Formats: sequence, structure tokens, C-alpha cells
Amino acid sequence: MPPQIYHLIAFLVAAVVVLWTTPDVRNIGIKSGRVDQPGGRKVHQRPMVRLGGVSIFAGTIISLLIVWWLGGFGILPPEKEWQIWGVTLGGVGFFLIGLADDLLNLSPLTRLVMQVIVAAGAWKAGVSIDFVSIPTVGIVHLEWLSLPITIIWLVGMVNAINWIDGLDGLAAGVSGIAAVVMLVVALFMRQPAAALIAAALAGASLGFLRYNFNPAQIFMGDGGAYFMGFTLASVGVIGLVKIPAFTAVLLPYLILAVPIVDMSAVILVRLRHGKSPFSADKRHLHHRLLQAGLSHRLTVLFIYSLTLWVGSLALAIAGIPSGIAYACATTSLVSLISWRVWKHARQS
Repeated sequence: MPPQIYHLIAFLVAAVVVLWTTPDVRNIGIKSGRVDQPGGRKVHQRPMVRLGGVSIFAGTIISLLIVWWLGGFGILPPEKEWQIWGVTLGGVGFFLIGLADDLLNLSPLTRLVMQVIVAAGAWKAGVSIDFVSIPTVGIVHLEWLSLPITIIWLVGMVNAINWIDGLDGLAAGVSGIAAVVMLVVALFMRQPAAALIAAALAGASLGFLRYNFNPAQIFMGDGGAYFMGFTLASVGVIGLVKIPAFTAVLLPYLILAVPIVDMSAVILVRLRHGKSPFSADKRHLHHRLLQAGLSHRLTVLFIYSLTLWVGSLALAIAGIPSGIAYACATTSLVSLISWRVWKHARQS
């Protein structure tokens, strides 16, 4: 069986599991009263079940287990197989933290401490940033800095994905696009372990859009956002950052540039105004676009286009055939949508 078949199986199984289980999760949430009430900085207008992360988590894990049962892990070197289990166990940990927050409303400090502990465990399991490649200098081994830098990256991306989960379909779509780009890049870079995880997450994320795109029937909640954020960050580490090439090290940060820049900008603005970086407000990109008069769907589609654009730039930098053509096409697309956004905002 060609190795790429396992990646297709991972994608399809994850999507099918999510499509099959999400209505049941929604019904359970409604019956148990686990709903997110509207009001405050929230955009939705009616109570919504926020346990969709259960389906995303189940779809991703089940698809990886089926690939393992079919022998898909047998094509991997032992250290790569161990990295998959490290990412999987770390994903379980972050999903449980998010699910606990959905159910029990944990304090920010409690969440942060738990996130750091799980990220440290993932680092111990091999999901670690061990070196950086600097032009004209070469490879610089991080030594003891590996642990704090890895924790900052993993925990940062977990919260970045969670913070953009403010509109129907936004986090799921951004994560799905990023996962597909990571899948293509990882396959091109001959990193099958990272590609397997990316394929499973892509299938789960895009399958969830069937119920999460505007008007949403269910939210993913913190459980889903934490799981997707950690998984994307981990795929970037084991599939790209560990390759001793400067361009490879840059790729995960470029692919995930939209949530990274959004989170960084919001934190800087909050600090400049003397507020806690973790205080909730309406300073995120999607909030600003809504305030400018854009519709819910146009806002989401615009951010999708930005994510697709930076992803195509990553394909071009990675040297993938036709990568430059993809980058040119998405540049035209994002320019067209940006013009529509500007025109719509002027008329509002």
C-alpha cells in the first residue's frame, strides 16, 4: 500500500467520525444544559452547545488509531512513531484542560499552570524545539532553553487558536486550512509522521465546519480550540522545526501567522493601555472587522483568505512545485476580498 494512502485514510476517517458524532454531542449538550449563553463580548444571539471539541478530538484520535491498526505507523522510524504518541498524549492533556474549562469554568491562572505542565510533558516526549538555524551562523543548539521556548510556543499557539474562536466557523476553518498546508509541506519535506497528524486534524476541522459555519449549530468550546492549537503547534515542531534548514524553521510560524499576529497585536494593545494581556475585550481582528460594518460571513471569509495566502507563501518558500503560482493566485484572491472589505467598510 502506498504510504500516502494512510494520510488519505486519516483525513477521511476523521471527517466521517466528526460528521457522524457531532449531532449526538449537540443533543447531549442540550439535554444536559451545557450551553454558552449570549451576552457581553459574545457575538451569538442564542444559547449554543460548546462541546463540539469532543467530536474534533474523537475524530482525530480515532483516525490515528485506525491508521496505526492498519499498519500505517510501520512505515515510520521508531523515533517518529514515538513523536506521534507524544503529540497524541499531549493533545489528550490539552483537550481535557479545555473540556474542564468548558464544564467547570477554570480560573485563568489554573488553566495556564495546567497548560505549562502538559506542554512540559510533551517536550519530554520529544515534541521539542532543540535548535534554530540562523543564516550565516548555522545551527544553534538551544540546550536548556529548549524547554521554555517549546512551552512558550505550544502554550502560545493553544491560546492563539482559542482567542480567534470568536465567530462561527472561524477557528475551525483557519485550523483546517493551516492543517492542509502543513500536510502538503510535511509530505514534501518527507516527514510522514507529522503529515499523518496534520491529515487527521484537517479532516476533523473541515468536517466540523458542516455544523459550525455561520449560522452555527454548535461551538467547539475550549476543548476543541486547545486541542487544535496544540496539535498544529506540535506538527510544526516535529515536522518542520526539527529540519536543519532556515526556511523549514520559518514555515510553521508563517503558516500560523494569522492567529499569531492577532494574538500578539491584542496583547501589545492591552499592555499599552495598562490592562492584563489575558483580559477579554473586543480588540481582535474579527471584532474590528465587524465594527467596521462587515457581515459575519464576509469577516470569516476574509480571515480564511489571509490564512490561505500565508499558507501559499509557505508552499512557495518550501520549494513545492507550482508553489509560486499558488502564491500569486491567493495574492490575487486576498487582494480582491480586501477590496470588497474596504468598499463595504466605506459604505457602512
